[in-house]
Amino acid sequence: MDPAVITLCVLAVAAFLFVTELIPLAVTAMAACTALGILGVLPSKQVYAGLSNSTVVLFGGMFVIGAAMFKTGLAEAIGVAVVKKAGTNQVPLMAAIMLVTIVLSSVSSNTGTVACLMPVIIGICQAAKISPSKELMPLAIAANVGGTITMIGTPPNVIVTGALSAAGLPTFGFFEFAYIGIPLSIIILVYTLFIGRHFIPDKQAGEMDEEAVKAAAEEAGASGDSAPKSKTKMWISGIILLGVVACMALGLKNLPLHTAAVTGAILCVVTGCLKEKEAYAGIDWVTIFLFAGMLSVATAMEKTGAGKMIADAVVSMMG
Repeated sequence: MDPAVITLCVLAVAAFLFVTELIPLAVTAMAACTALGILGVLPSKQVYAGLSNSTVVLFGGMFVIGAAMFKTGLAEAIGVAVVKKAGTNQVPLMAAIMLVTIVLSSVSSNTGTVACLMPVIIGICQAAKISPSKELMPLAIAANVGGTITMIGTPPNVIVTGALSAAGLPTFGFFEFAYIGIPLSIIILVYTLFIGRHFIPDKQAGEMDEEAVKAAAEEAGASGDSAPKSKTKMWISGIILLGVVACMALGLKNLPLHTAAVTGAILCVVTGCLKEKEAYAGIDWVTIFLFAGMLSVATAMEKTGAGKMIADAVVSMMG
């Protein structure tokens, strides 16, 4: 059978499993590239080459840096300071929540940002007798839109940039996404404050809130104990994050994005902002294996001509 056809068949099965989630997403991705190796479409050296891809390495480094910011309590401290100044009035509180979430999620994990702010917001809502759902939905929306502001704000931005680089085409700059991301964030913020908030369902906090917050925090690597946080480590983690972002924004030739991210991750562990095991726990391994596996599938599509077949078919139909 033609290698291109085999690749498309494997891709179709993977797509079906992604949609149905009959098996975990990361397992599907790694199984797809493994199948292509067994079927002889990919040489053995390229089957798992995605794990060493610079984009995947960048993900790993930024996950650790983000975990350090959450573990030291820096993200929570920023969130608490901003939200408390907004008071308990529903609209100003919503505006403060969305603003701080947009800023934090533009340079760190969306899930981690939401996880560290959820307990604060639920507590304030209960004290002010405001329905938590009225503030938690804007929190989730702001986290999603905030990721569109920078290259590292959300994985798709990094993947597209990496794809352009691999194809030998000009890549997007670090803040180039902000031309769309910032106006989009402003529009979403204004819409939510003046129109969207009227459509948010009124749901009171239930017994599952505490467990849900804990589960989300653990998933994001943002779970921590109630011990006092070190302000010194907060400052160190903040300086490391700003330094890494600055290096990425400047586009230094001797310090590519993935190198800057890994350097920052190493500094987080060396300076004690994170313990070694906490650094490992802070990495979203599902994301790592998911993208690593599918990058190898993408390589197979390019080398076998499967991608060209799809492109030709689309062009013939759409023009």
